[in-house]
Amino acid sequence: MTEQPDDRQATMTLREAVMAFSQSEKIKAGLIWSSQTVDQSVNLPELEKKGASGVIRTTLAMIYYEIHLAGKLTGGDLWREIEKHLDMALVMIDSQILPEVNFHLTQALSRVTTIGQRAMTVLKNQGLI
Repeated sequence: MTEQPDDRQATMTLREAVMAFSQSEKIKAGLIWSSQTVDQSVNLPELEKKGASGVIRTTLAMIYYEIHLAGKLTGGDLWREIEKHLDMALVMIDSQILPEVNFHLTQALSRVTTIGQRAMTVLKNQGLI
């Protein structure tokens, strides 16, 4: 099933495309780092796992802020979808179900990548990259 862009993303202005591309790259890096941290934390002893969960939670809170900022700067429902996936990842952390966190981080990463690709298309069409 091919994901169709919403009207807002299809009519991205040049300014929105620059901001969306910039934010998407920053957010993607954070999601990848968080995912790898989760992978490393799964097999830790319980006491250390709690500390790692706190670090992951803090990192996701910073990423959440960047996603919220990106939504304000560029609009579009896809950013809100990403926030929902991050919310679910945080629920999994709070429930101490670390193996399930990466499913939600992967879903968020997929959405962020889509936004970045759309922004890059706008920038390419304008001859900027």
